[in-house]
Amino acid sequence: MRIVFVASEANPWVKTGGLADVAAALPKALQKRGHDVALIMPRYDAKQILERAWPAGFGVQVPFDYRDQWSDVYFDESTGIPTFFIDAPQYFMRGKKSPYGEYDDGERFAYFCRAAVETMRVLGPAPDIVQCNDWMTGLVPAHIEVTYGDDPYWQGAGTLLTIHNLAFQGLFDPRDVPRFGFSPATYRTDGGFEFNGTASMLKAGLLASDMISTVSRKYAEEIQTPEFGFKMDGLLRARAKDLVGILNGVDYDDWDPRHDKHIAAPFSVDDMEGKRTCKMDLLSRFGLPWELDRPIYGMVSRLSDQKGIDLVAATATRLIEGGAYFIQLGSGSRQYEDMFQAMRDTYPTRVGTYRGYNDPLAHVIEAGADAFLMPSRFEPCGLNQIYSLRYGTVPIVRATGGLDDTITHFDRASRLGNGFKFYEYREDRLMETLYESLLTWQNQELWGDLRRNGMRDDFSWERSALQYEHLFAEILERVRG
Repeated sequence: MRIVFVASEANPWVKTGGLADVAAALPKALQKRGHDVALIMPRYDAKQILERAWPAGFGVQVPFDYRDQWSDVYFDESTGIPTFFIDAPQYFMRGKKSPYGEYDDGERFAYFCRAAVETMRVLGPAPDIVQCNDWMTGLVPAHIEVTYGDDPYWQGAGTLLTIHNLAFQGLFDPRDVPRFGFSPATYRTDGGFEFNGTASMLKAGLLASDMISTVSRKYAEEIQTPEFGFKMDGLLRARAKDLVGILNGVDYDDWDPRHDKHIAAPFSVDDMEGKRTCKMDLLSRFGLPWELDRPIYGMVSRLSDQKGIDLVAATATRLIEGGAYFIQLGSGSRQYEDMFQAMRDTYPTRVGTYRGYNDPLAHVIEAGADAFLMPSRFEPCGLNQIYSLRYGTVPIVRATGGLDDTITHFDRASRLGNGFKFYEYREDRLMETLYESLLTWQNQELWGDLRRNGMRDDFSWERSALQYEHLFAEILERVRG
């Protein structure tokens, strides 16, 4: 199949979260299965893009804001995936660390969506599948269905919108609907862009795409409920027959302690000696003493209530006083950033904290920690718990979304399971689980069995890519009869 993957970020170009990992790894896995895959994303002023992407030799006319605007297209295939970058300096060259959070995000990504559609029309025959990702690409299937609904070019193409996080919905001013290239009639309450008095790019994509996927089986169920549906649960229930949950995979080329270039020593399930070296390296990097009989609890996360940081705030002190190290990497809410710094000041020999994101250091934490905290309020898929399994770092998670799909609570009697899991979103439930993990740590034979269980799990992209392949075939059967 000819597959075009449209995304607002992708490794190694720009990354703010798991979407970038998926946008890098899934196209590669599909390509390995023999498909013709390309990626389209914005040309940000990120160092890697500016240095490695070159003019493709063509550009596109983009009908937008009541006129035609021009965008050059840049190109690179050093990752193995042909990647086309939409050049729009007025929108994507702003010298900011994050690609999101601008006052005109709606306009910026509405332009990108229309430019991506026009770029596909220039690249050659229509793709069989256009896979879009989150609200930033929601207007792509809307343009294919509404703007070009009668165009023979698109008649055999199928569209898939993948939800990575339903909480972000791409809201914009309804007055901008015609500016973005749609008839004002598309803004209406009965099946249009309207969403609680405003307009939503995500809703537009959910309505227009041939099918919808999300990044774990459990999350596909959860988003059809009022608790996790963010007021779109009714629409998703109405499209339940078109909604599929496919668990994200992991790119073991990047995340495997046997050949990870970022860590102090290699190790594997059959030879764990390097894990001890990585633990010492992690403690050294944070200026902590080498007390190797203490477990290290690591966390790499955006600091927000979605990630369960309020539960961590309520339990971390008792965990530390129970005998553990605690090492955290991430940024977000100023309240939580200051809290972790205060914790570091109070326990300078037991706590390490890094404010911001540092990908090599994330690898170091995965390799050197003994346990990994992910007590999320909701988690569409989660990748760090899967990374942790391969690195022999025991995940401690709440049973939600992909965390529930990937982690099985360890049973001390049968010695089956790959981590620790609690269900109710309450600090006492997390604390009970932390104490259980500390108790298990005291029996290193049990801990070794638990660790080996996780290291032997396989969450590679090959399995997920096969599921996407079947989904694409179903989409094409629907589209082409």
